[in-house]
Amino acid sequence: MGDIDNRLPVAIVCGLHSDARKAAVRRLLATVPGSVALHHDLSTATGGTVVRTVRDATELVSTGEAPLVNDCACCALREDLVPELERLADGGLTRLAIVELWDSVEPRAMAEVIAAHGELLVVSSVLTAVDPALLLPYLGNGDDLAAAGLAAAASDQRTIADTWARQLEYAPVLAVVDSPLADDEDRALLAQLHPTARQVRIDGEGASAGELAAVALGGFDVDAAAARQHPACALLPQEADECGVGTYVWHRARPFHPERLYQALEDLACAAARSRGRFWLADRPDTLLHWDAAGGALCVESVGPWLAALPDAAWESVPPPRRAAAALDWHPLHGDRCQHLVFTSPGLDREGIEQLLDSCLLTDAEYTAGRAAWKRLPPAFDNLLEV
Repeated sequence: MGDIDNRLPVAIVCGLHSDARKAAVRRLLATVPGSVALHHDLSTATGGTVVRTVRDATELVSTGEAPLVNDCACCALREDLVPELERLADGGLTRLAIVELWDSVEPRAMAEVIAAHGELLVVSSVLTAVDPALLLPYLGNGDDLAAAGLAAAASDQRTIADTWARQLEYAPVLAVVDSPLADDEDRALLAQLHPTARQVRIDGEGASAGELAAVALGGFDVDAAAARQHPACALLPQEADECGVGTYVWHRARPFHPERLYQALEDLACAAARSRGRFWLADRPDTLLHWDAAGGALCVESVGPWLAALPDAAWESVPPPRRAAAALDWHPLHGDRCQHLVFTSPGLDREGIEQLLDSCLLTDAEYTAGRAAWKRLPPAFDNLLEV
């Protein structure tokens, strides 16, 4: 491993808010001497290639093309990006490489690819650019990326809402444009969706410009970022209520009745602009399930066993953040099995969400019947979980 001081710092700037993203990149180029920006335009992928540009604060430095890989524009980006960054590192003239991701590209995969080449490169920051006035419209947009011309591959089935949510929540820094159309509700929503993020103004002069440059070179922990998004140990938002925007945390230690929950999914998916968390079903008592909803669409998936379902010998291989999260939710009977769902939205109906979720739990009689009886309940989620 090379000395970190000799490695090229790489700042990743992402976001579906393209004007805000471009403004953040321009400000970084103007503020950090010796910086260059790399961008891969995936909109040209239908012609069989991805166009790469490299520019500094004053001019376009170079352009090139990368052929499609496996009919996937994102794969072509990954194959072309690291060699270009290593070429800049070898040149020794670049102080900061700014990777401006194309609209729908999510930062996690790119950060992990760059981090895997740590002899010459180091991820120094990940920033998501945000226009607060566009936050709710994008979070509520359930259209497929393909319909908007933003799909990164023929098989890309992501939506605008879920892509935007992941872009927003992965980055520890939000580069925020001072939009005249944004109001207090927009700003409160942004703060509640990602309360631990550091917000930096893109278009401020003086101190704010220096702050943007500082965070771009401030350092980034790829493993910690992955842990923050893992359903088993994600740092979910806390209760909040400000400027008409609410965050409701629903936490219970009793399993869901699979059939009743399945029947309520549509109403729950539409109950908030954003909801996420982890949950368990009575007929799958050992399976940790992930809840991820945005734009009125809900994704439910299995992410492996609960920690309590593992043999003691397997705990040594479990990452410390997972063990720490389990300890916080530990129940004398169920271990880390729990319901922990968080709903954030303007005009949030806390009481309605609580009543609906509580009605989906096992009744007292169902609960006391025990695990053998639970496993005989209707397997309503089999098709959804592709069992």
